[in-house]
Amino acid sequence: MKISILQMPVAFARPDDNIKTLRRMVAEAMRAEPDVLVLPELWRLGFYPQPIAVHADLDGQQSRTVLAELARTNGVNIVGGTVANRREGKVYNTCYIFDRTGAEVASYDKAHLFSPSGESKDFAAGREMVTFRLDGVLCGVAICYDVRFPEFIRKLALEDIAVLFLPAAWPASRLSHWQILTRARTIENQFYVIAANEAGTDEQGNHLAGHSAILDPWGEAIVEAGESEAILTARLRPGLRHHIRETINVFADRRPELY
Repeated sequence: MKISILQMPVAFARPDDNIKTLRRMVAEAMRAEPDVLVLPELWRLGFYPQPIAVHADLDGQQSRTVLAELARTNGVNIVGGTVANRREGKVYNTCYIFDRTGAEVASYDKAHLFSPSGESKDFAAGREMVTFRLDGVLCGVAICYDVRFPEFIRKLALEDIAVLFLPAAWPASRLSHWQILTRARTIENQFYVIAANEAGTDEQGNHLAGHSAILDPWGEAIVEAGESEAILTARLRPGLRHHIRETINVFADRRPELY
């Protein structure tokens, strides 16, 4: 499986401009013929204009239409980052996933909301963990702050996912946390982590960290971006995860009765 991360420079509260940027970057990324395209968190708006309910995409309709069309016309799977999705009187931070035909195969609402920024007041929390298959590969998804909850990520690992997709809007002020946490989740769970962060600025004018990365099950970065716009592409080696689990089988050595 070949993965391309689109580290988008997101224009704050300008969805039409961000959709244009998305289309341009998809066209560029497709030159490498990836199997999966991965977008960052809140790529349509940035993190995030107020009041979010006014700016949110009603039932994700605009975003879903664009992503489905891009998946279908390019024959590529898309893990659609996240969008502010207004449904049933609430706003969710939602990731939509599409297969090569443009069919929506899964969606996930961010479960852990970042209370220091007020996200927990502006968004409703998701209630379900989500796994899905792309080209036969079992995958999971978590969003940004979710990565700070190892018990949540371990639950996904216990479903035997091979790849964890992690869209984010992570600030440059906590870049070291981003790099340490993504590697820790990779090493302890022995799967690939596709960490797709934004470039640009958030609502307060803080710089986003960038530094998207494709991490192998050893915790090594196959490719890693800097702070600005970038497209990262790498091919995953399916046999590596099995080799690592045979070498250091932490799952066989677990003592869940103690915890």
